[in-house]
Amino acid sequence: MPKAKITRNAIPASTSSANRTPVKINTGGTPVWYKALMFGLMLLGLLWLVVNYLAGHQIPFMVELGVWNYAIGFGLFVLGLLMTMGWR
Repeated sequence: MPKAKITRNAIPASTSSANRTPVKINTGGTPVWYKALMFGLMLLGLLWLVVNYLAGHQIPFMVELGVWNYAIGFGLFVLGLLMTMGWR
């Protein structure tokens, strides 16, 4: 199959590297407090569920909460997971 003939006149002048300007990229990461809060919420939710499963029937305020303990535990964990979308 024949190849196309490319001449110097066919290449536009705007593609030369001399005309490009560098672009600054914001390399600032996520603050430490954000990461600590994110992982803290996930760990707190997991800990809440484990304590509820192992000793929930012995802790008076957990007995009063009943099935809401699952909503609290999973809610904290999911909130931490949602925060991972903002992590850079």
